Amino acid sequence: MAVDPFYRLLAWLSPAYPIGAFSYSHGIETAVEEGLVGDRATLVTWLESVLRQGTGAVDGALFAAAWRAASAEDWPEFDRIAERAAAWRGTAEMALESRQQGGSFLTITRTAWPNDALEAAHERLGGELALPVAVALAAAAHGIALETALGGYLHAFAANLISAAVRSVPLGQSDGQRALAALEPAVSRAVEAAQAVASLDEVGTATPLLDWCSLRHETQYTRLFRS
Repeated sequence: MAVDPFYRLLAWLSPAYPIGAFSYSHGIETAVEEGLVGDRATLVTWLESVLRQGTGAVDGALFAAAWRAASAEDWPEFDRIAERAAAWRGTAEMALESRQQGGSFLTITRTAWPNDALEAAHERLGGELALPVAVALAAAAHGIALETALGGYLHAFAANLISAAVRSVPLGQSDGQRALAALEPAVSRAVEAAQAVASLDEVGTATPLLDWCSLRHETQYTRLFRS
């Protein structure tokens, strides 16, 4: 019986996939504490910026570049992208968030959906990969198209941050889903922008408040999340 690779993508990006995504807020917890996010409208505005000018832009470009290198089996290039992705974080908590989830993703995916490319990357890189690079590698190795995989990844990224806001603001579940629906155009534009990047040297962020919230979170008195 033929296996549908889309089934695998849905599994990998599910909130139930055991990578610990639920324990990170990506600065949302501090944004709530500081009054920058307090309802559905401010959450949507915040996440639109993160997707289009912050982490979404960087991770999307890294994802696309890593997927292309893995698809071409250009492992020296893939490893260079992985090295850049590991360093491309503004704060210690952001680095932990991506590195821990990426390592966990690689471990569980190698166990449940074994693949030679994943095994080889684990050996070369010591099991440490930033999350977008790890998911891109798995998607390429299992024959999932770039646009589909990248769209799924950025949707899951936005959905996880909405989940953190639902718990932090707090927002109702209905408002959380309305926020996710409102972000569909932003996710779509982020996918298009990431695929259009010609060189990672062109990529940067313009979300200083996001970095500030992440730095503030390191010493925030009451915390539910690790970032």
